[in-house]
Amino acid sequence: MEVFLGIPAADGIGIGTAFVIPDPVKRAISQHHIKIDQLNDGWTRFEYASQNVIFELNSYLDSLSRTDPKDKIQREVFETYILMLEDPVFLKETREFYEKELFNIEYSLNFKAEEYAQRLRQSGNEYLSERAQDITDVFGRVLDEMLDIHPFDINSVPDGAVIFANALSSSDTIILSKRKIAGLALSEGGVSSHVVILARNYGIPTITGLEDINKKVHNGETVIIDGTSAEVLVSPDITTINEYKAKIREEFQHKLELKKYLNKPAVTQDGTKFELFANIGTPEEAEIAKAEGADGIGLFRTEFLYMSQNGASLNAAARSFSEQTQFEAYKQVLQTMGDKPVTIRTLDAGGDKLINAVDMPKFNEKNPLMGLRAIRLSLECPNVFKTQLRALYRASVYGNLRIMLPLISSVEQVKEAQTLIKQVKDELTAEKIEFNPDIPVGIMIETAAAALTSDCLAKISDFFSLGTNDLTQYTLGVDRENQHVAGLYNEFNLAVLRLIQTTITAAEDAKLPVSVCGEMAGRPDSIMVLAGMGIRNLSMSPKMISSTKELLSRFTIEELKAISDNRLNNI
Repeated sequence: MEVFLGIPAADGIGIGTAFVIPDPVKRAISQHHIKIDQLNDGWTRFEYASQNVIFELNSYLDSLSRTDPKDKIQREVFETYILMLEDPVFLKETREFYEKELFNIEYSLNFKAEEYAQRLRQSGNEYLSERAQDITDVFGRVLDEMLDIHPFDINSVPDGAVIFANALSSSDTIILSKRKIAGLALSEGGVSSHVVILARNYGIPTITGLEDINKKVHNGETVIIDGTSAEVLVSPDITTINEYKAKIREEFQHKLELKKYLNKPAVTQDGTKFELFANIGTPEEAEIAKAEGADGIGLFRTEFLYMSQNGASLNAAARSFSEQTQFEAYKQVLQTMGDKPVTIRTLDAGGDKLINAVDMPKFNEKNPLMGLRAIRLSLECPNVFKTQLRALYRASVYGNLRIMLPLISSVEQVKEAQTLIKQVKDELTAEKIEFNPDIPVGIMIETAAAALTSDCLAKISDFFSLGTNDLTQYTLGVDRENQHVAGLYNEFNLAVLRLIQTTITAAEDAKLPVSVCGEMAGRPDSIMVLAGMGIRNLSMSPKMISSTKELLSRFTIEELKAISDNRLNNI
């Protein structure tokens, strides 16, 4: 038996078989001239690769339902790909270029595909612009086939596996969440990375900081993963397996005991009441939140809607996330939660959350976490922002909606967003579309600038929500996705706590509701500190709600204040 130690990220124990995800292979296309007598051989290889890709796409189509609306987007993508691979005009142009220039077939195909895609991008037609990425993607598949590069398909991961990988994307994690995954063992990713946050939401035991772990474990080996102790046990003996099975049974029994808190309010020993909300990333997670007894949704991360759509289509083309698609998603969450409040955060894309969408610009930023992301990106792309706002306001009649703006750093940003909100309201009114005009619009406090000016921001906001993940990373200058500086990421740093206290004070003075929706809201040690500082609204992974009720019931407010005072005075 081998034991590997990492950094604890998501609690829980899993037992399963190892499944190693290989590092991606980057496509490299050489450019060289060929002889005339090599033309037929090259073109035959291209045709053979195209037929293999068409066969693969048809196999995907056969596996998809013709009636399930969830499969509709995938079917449209794959059908479009097949039509493009058989397009006689493109094939004729490519063959003429290939025979005239006498460049190798891989270079010729890539050159013509990019040239054709560029023409479509510059057409000024939205539909044709979307088809440009389809061209790049589908002929990229053919090139991979010709170069014997086979990108890993995350959908091939079997149920019951412990996943070993250098890193995973958020969209990969969303796909894996729909499978019965026993655990995640990753080399990269901090404890507050979005992959880890998703893993906690889905109850997947996770460990990070396991250097080159995907090169040290082999497929099919029996593995135990303990997310609490951050241990990975490879090829354990039967005695060890039985010990951990007993621990799993204990965990299950504890969860059963926590069920007695399911329909009880969250109150301290001396009767102080708390509201416990759920963080979600998909409409389906609202059902989990409801089942776990959440008082509402404190954070709906709408960017994961984009990620799950693109991820579900494998190497799908970039496309627009339409108003109607968004409307249906928001409506579903609101109807699921009934009268309970649902706080939906506007698109927090960019930075470490890359979204493949035709209507959003792509920048090669040296420091993307400091770049065009969240509210900055929305204000830079007002059409995208207004599309989302229209969908939100249309859905507002189906429940208790609140809208939240991410990564605010100035009063001017809020005012600019409010101008666009007014435009959307005016448009919906003119179109005689029903909506609730009085939706509360609040902001996330996740920069030092927002915390320090929270007294000013309180005058133009309906509520505050502290995003402690970004607040910590920006205050301390620590990339929360980087395991090399994981030891420096500390939400209990005095600077972070003082900014939280400043925000709480400003909210109390303005009689403004304030909550915490960062990962601090879901850990026992930080819950106690936040409660002692005056926070009464916490938003967390749905599976943490009952255990948080149990935790709060063991303390009085005075005891919690003593805990937070100790932290705030710890110099």
